[in-house]
Amino acid sequence: MKLRPASRLALLIVGAVAAFPAVSHADEAPKVEPPAVQREFRAAWIATVANIDWPSRPGLSNAELKSELADLLDLCVDLKLNAIVLQVRPACDALYASELEPWSEFLTGKQGQPPADGFDPLTWACEQAHARGLELHAWFNPYRATHPSAKGPLDTTHIAVRRPEIAPQYGAYRWLDPGSAEASEHSQDVMLDVVRRYDVDAIHFDDYFYPYPISDALEDGDGEKKQVEIPFPDDASWKVYCDATPETERLSRNDWRRDNVNRFIRDLAGKIHETKSHVRLGVSPFGIWRPGVPEGIQGFDQYDKLYADARLWFREGWVDYLSPQLYWAIDQKAQSFTTLLAWWAEQNPTGRNLWPGLYTSRVAGDPPKYLPKEVIDQIIATRDQPGATGHIHFSIKALQKNWADVSDQLKKTVYTDGAIPPDSAWLAGDEPVLSAPTVTRLEGEGPPQFALSLESGPPTRWVLQKRSGGHWTTGVFGGQIESVRVRPGAGGKPTDAIAVSAVDRFGRLSEPTVVVVE
Repeated sequence: MKLRPASRLALLIVGAVAAFPAVSHADEAPKVEPPAVQREFRAAWIATVANIDWPSRPGLSNAELKSELADLLDLCVDLKLNAIVLQVRPACDALYASELEPWSEFLTGKQGQPPADGFDPLTWACEQAHARGLELHAWFNPYRATHPSAKGPLDTTHIAVRRPEIAPQYGAYRWLDPGSAEASEHSQDVMLDVVRRYDVDAIHFDDYFYPYPISDALEDGDGEKKQVEIPFPDDASWKVYCDATPETERLSRNDWRRDNVNRFIRDLAGKIHETKSHVRLGVSPFGIWRPGVPEGIQGFDQYDKLYADARLWFREGWVDYLSPQLYWAIDQKAQSFTTLLAWWAEQNPTGRNLWPGLYTSRVAGDPPKYLPKEVIDQIIATRDQPGATGHIHFSIKALQKNWADVSDQLKKTVYTDGAIPPDSAWLAGDEPVLSAPTVTRLEGEGPPQFALSLESGPPTRWVLQKRSGGHWTTGVFGGQIESVRVRPGAGGKPTDAIAVSAVDRFGRLSEPTVVVVE
C-alpha cells in the first residue's frame, strides 16, 4: 500500500488498511455485478467533559493524547464504525486552538493553557479519522458556559468572565442566555470558526438548549416545604425583547424562548452551508418530543422545559440529520424505542437523515440495565424502520471496555461487513458525482498491487468490495491512499473480483470500477 508523499499518516494507516485487498483494472473486464454498498451511519460519541471518554485525565502529554485517541479510532475501524462524534466545546471552552474561547481544563488541566509545542488536537483528530475512512463530527454545547466538574478558575478570556451578564448562574452551572443576541452570536461565531479552519464533516449538538430545570424546597403559605421549579434567569433579555416588540405582536415567554432556539438552529444551518456546503448540522435532542406524542408515551417534556422544538427543525429541514436520544428499551412501553423511532421517522417530509442515539453504556453494571442483545435488537429495529438509516452509541467507553462483551457481540452479529454513511445529496447542488476511479496494475513481486486514482483528485474515501469464494465483503478507507494489494479472503479463499468506488464530500458514491483479479 502506498500513500501520497505529503501524508504524515503513513505509519498509522498501514495497520488500519492492510486487511483490505487490492484490485486490478482492465477495460475488457468481464461483467461482474457487485452488491450495492451498504449505507448506514455507525458512530460513537467521544465525550471530553469531565474526561468521560478522552482524554482519560487532564494534563496528558501530546504523545499520550495521540495514543489514547488513536486507540479509539482504531477501535472504530475494528468494529466497522464509520464516524466519531468528538466533543470539542464542553462549556464555552475549546479542545482546539481558538482566539474566541480558552483551552479546556479537561485537556491541559488548566483553562487557557495550551498543549505543548503548538499541538492542535482537532487538526490531528481530523487527519487521523479521515485517514482511517472515518467521518469526524465536531460536537459543541451551544449554551453551557461552565461545568461543575471543572476544578480550576475560569480564564480571563472566558465569556462568563468577560460578559457575566449574558452567562448567568443557574444552579451549579453558568449558562449562556439564549435570549441574548450577543450570546447567540458568540456561539455561532465559535462554530463557524471551526467550520472555516478545520476539516470537520459536521457540527453536532446534543440535548442541552435551555438548561434542564432545577428546583428548590420552598415554604408555601401553610409553612410546608414543597419542591418548586426555579425559573431560568433571563429577565434582562426578556425585557429587551418586550421593549422592542409591540404588545400585539409579542410572543408568550415560553414561545419566545422556543423562538430563540429555533432561530439559532435555522440561522446557524444556513451559515454553515454558506461557509462550506458539504458540512452538515446534526442535533441529538432528548428522545421524547412531548409526553403523549405518540399516544401512550410518557416522560420529560423537552418542548416545554428545554424550549427545544426538535420536531420543527426536522420537519423544516434545518438539520441535515437528527439523532433523538432513544435511551429506553424496546419493550419499555411508556418510552418504547421502536414506538418513538417510528414516530420520529414520520416527522421528516424533507428526507433528512434519521440516526437514533443508543444508550449502549447501559450494558455496564451488576446487574446491567441492558444486555448486549438489547443494543443489537435496537440496531436491527432501526434497519427495519423505513426512514432510519443509522445510529450513534453513547458512549465509546462501553465499546472500548467491551462491557458485557458488547463489542464482540456487535462484531459477530450486526457489524460483520463495512458500510458508508448515507449521503447528503441535498447539499450538493449542481456539483457532479465523481467519475469511476482508474485502477492500474503496478509492477512488482508478491501479491498484485494496483494504483487508485481519480481525474478530479483524491476522494474523501475509497470503498473496496472484494469477492472471495463467491462472497462479497466491503472495506472503507481514506482517500489519500494511492495503492493497495490483492490478498486472499477469509479462510485463504482466492479473491477473484474487485469493485472500487469513490465517495465525495457529500457522501455520494461513484460508479464502481469492476475488475477481475487474475
